[in-house]
Amino acid sequence: MTPAIEFHDVCFSYGDQEVLHRVCFSVEPTSFVGIVGPNGGGKTTLLRLALGLESPQKGRIALFGQRPEHARNRCGYVMQHMHYDERFPATVLEVVLMGRAGRRVWGVYGASDRRAALEALERVGMSGFVKRPFATLSGGQQQRVLISQALANEPELLLLDEPTANIDSEGEKTIHDLLNELAQQLTVVMVSHNLNAVLGCATHVLCVNKSVTMNRLDSLNPETLKRTYGGDIAVVHHALNCGVFDRSSKGSCPIPAAVESRREAGE
Repeated sequence: MTPAIEFHDVCFSYGDQEVLHRVCFSVEPTSFVGIVGPNGGGKTTLLRLALGLESPQKGRIALFGQRPEHARNRCGYVMQHMHYDERFPATVLEVVLMGRAGRRVWGVYGASDRRAALEALERVGMSGFVKRPFATLSGGQQQRVLISQALANEPELLLLDEPTANIDSEGEKTIHDLLNELAQQLTVVMVSHNLNAVLGCATHVLCVNKSVTMNRLDSLNPETLKRTYGGDIAVVHHALNCGVFDRSSKGSCPIPAAVESRREAGE
């Protein structure tokens, strides 16, 4: 199958500052990739390059085997920060319908658009908020609506940049549970600051700090994480008495799950 995303020797700079150097990786369909790394390491830039919102100085990027700008209509994208005027009286349904804008030749939304928007709200558990003003929702509810907006485009690939930033722990768990469900049907790529959350739901981990390494979850080495973050980190250890299903291996059996965290100190 054609990879959902492919990077071949990609280099990218903002002015004189190189952010990514000779990046090579691919994302296979139906995988759930968690992108981790330090601030400024290039995680958001990777998503923008994949969507064709930025162009590399060197190398080649393919989205479903095509140039990103030709295939990004097959993607849903949830940005890290949504800037909007809280005084603007947009309802939840109107915000979700914005995800259909790229499918319209004219500016009027039709019955099929409303149906897709309502189905997307149903999938994220927000169907009862259709007429509510978006600005009155909690942070976690707003984030679910924005995920619904991305889903309204009926994507094959869902890209999310820090979808649980500035959300309380209960809202964070709700969104991670939702993404786990969506990953049964879509390819999901998520940037996250929460390493333990990534290890709890991803099939693959993409470690980013100027260069990148793609790792299957069941073969991720703590030393790789230490090199990525440039120092000691909290790592997760496994025991035999609990399990998490590893979707990175088709037909695999449950593998040990995380049961405790501790500080790595070069032991």
